[in-house]
Amino acid sequence: MKIHEYQAKSLLAQHGAPIPAGEVALDAAAAAEIASKIGKRVAVKAQVHVGGRGKAGGIRLADTADSAFEAAKAIIGMDIKGLTVEKVLVEEAVDIRTEYYLGITLDRDARQDVVIFSLAGGVDIEEVAATTPEKIVRSLIDPTMGLPAYQCRQIAYEAGAAHAAVPQIARILAALYRTYTDLDATLAEINPLAILSDGRVIAADCKIVIDDNALFRHPELNDLKEEAEEDPYEAEAHRRGLQYVRLGGNVGVIGNGAGLVMGTLDEVKRAGGSPANFLDIGGGAKAEVVRSALEMVLLDPNVKGVFFNVFGGITRCDEVAKGIIEGTSTMDIHVPIVVRLAGTRVAEGRHLLAQTSNLTPAASMQEAASKIVELVGKLA
Repeated sequence: MKIHEYQAKSLLAQHGAPIPAGEVALDAAAAAEIASKIGKRVAVKAQVHVGGRGKAGGIRLADTADSAFEAAKAIIGMDIKGLTVEKVLVEEAVDIRTEYYLGITLDRDARQDVVIFSLAGGVDIEEVAATTPEKIVRSLIDPTMGLPAYQCRQIAYEAGAAHAAVPQIARILAALYRTYTDLDATLAEINPLAILSDGRVIAADCKIVIDDNALFRHPELNDLKEEAEEDPYEAEAHRRGLQYVRLGGNVGVIGNGAGLVMGTLDEVKRAGGSPANFLDIGGGAKAEVVRSALEMVLLDPNVKGVFFNVFGGITRCDEVAKGIIEGTSTMDIHVPIVVRLAGTRVAEGRHLLAQTSNLTPAASMQEAASKIVELVGKLA
């Protein structure tokens, strides 16, 4: 779950990190009122879940309440990378002398959290990693120790941060780590971590992504979720309780098990097709689940065919086939569907599928991928 900058900064401040004074506004009048309360130059910043706001004109400086009004008026309603700006953060404009990058995320290869620190702040860390990787310092966090104060200081020194700023950087890193762990986040980053002209160090921007699987432990965070900011198809899938990710192609993919679905996506690509989605229906394939999954996939008008890839382990393939037949028989489907079954009682399952005219059985994943790509190609 992504949250807005103003929400992330608020949570970071609650854990002890300094941030600029500011508030969120839903309209230009409120923005002007906040600017008047701050009483100095402000930054008016679009609140949307995408990067590149500044380049898109979504961040503007304002010297007075009137100019803050005009800035907010121009930004609210703006389209930034397909998302409409509905609110702005109005905060004190700070005089930045130096910009650093500071982040914590999961290193899946090491199976540990990792601190990433770079002197090249203010730009995408991916760009820094690609062009000047020597500017990045990575430090793994021992899960048995957490992130001790000495390691925080060591990271800053190793990166070459200004010595006078190291104690403040270390305190902010410790606060970022508390935020990351307390919220069950998968990413917490400050970019830029700003050294001001007066020597203070603050979090000038903040991004936090929270693990959806941990939200049951954080009911207080549910109010921060905004489905309007998500892909509309993914939001609908979430309401249905389906594990779905839209990928933009034209071959719908449904399977039982994340690994199997990922392998299916690869096979569709290898056969020359373009997967439209990832959809994992989990264990089994009961009729109501099949129907909901198919409805979900076919909501996307780009989908010209569907590849069902199901492994019958504990669930028997003949029962899976019955679920698919029953689920599809009550729907008006105008695209080809290829079904590959494997596992327990697979022969019986394929026999049932072969008797159904609107379903095309396949013996292997590779054969099924080739068939669906061929069928979709004929419709093009």
